[in-house]
Amino acid sequence: MSLLSRLRCITVDVTGTLIAYKGVLGDYYCMAAKSAEMPCPDYKRVHEGFKLAYTEMAKKYPCFGFAAKMPNIVWWKTCVRDSFVRAGYEYDEETFEKIFRRIYAFFGSSAPYSVFPDSQPFLRWAREKGLKWDFGVFSGLEGVEKPNPRIYEIALERAGSIAAEETLHVGDSLRKDYVPARSVGMNALLLDRFKTPDAEEWRKSGAIVLPDLEAVRELLSSEKSASTF
Repeated sequence: MSLLSRLRCITVDVTGTLIAYKGVLGDYYCMAAKSAEMPCPDYKRVHEGFKLAYTEMAKKYPCFGFAAKMPNIVWWKTCVRDSFVRAGYEYDEETFEKIFRRIYAFFGSSAPYSVFPDSQPFLRWAREKGLKWDFGVFSGLEGVEKPNPRIYEIALERAGSIAAEETLHVGDSLRKDYVPARSVGMNALLLDRFKTPDAEEWRKSGAIVLPDLEAVRELLSSEKSASTF
């Protein structure tokens, strides 16, 4: 018997699983600075500055400021400003406003993202098989984020009258995807699209690790898949 025969729902992580960022952060910050007639900032310094700023904001105001009732744009404006400051770039308010607006609008569009070629075929196949997946759960709206298992419970609630054991979660992080999904009773597996060194440890931890969504489809359709999970 295939696992597919007892599944009714699939939840899928987005970034790294369905889509990827195009280019590097420095490209977008450089374009934004040039749009305000400023020189292009150093890519590496900006990237490192962003990592520090994002980590600090996520710790101080988790879920993009949900508990503090901070508007999304304010959260990101604070993060972007701190990214530049940590990289050694400080702008007057008018200049920064121009730079930030360009960055915020750009990341709010589809321009910096690319969809993996197997994503849409996989989702179409899942729909054809009667699997529910067309709903979203966003940490900034729910007030909880991975790896908190509660976000997976919310996904099950959003799916309707579907049990955890009738659901499969596909992601790309052992800590944020596999472990919390399994803790609420969901089936789970991981994708290793970029041949991460951590993948071997994932397997040793008991996770099923596959290279792409086509491999997921093949596994789910296999008569032996039910015994794999």
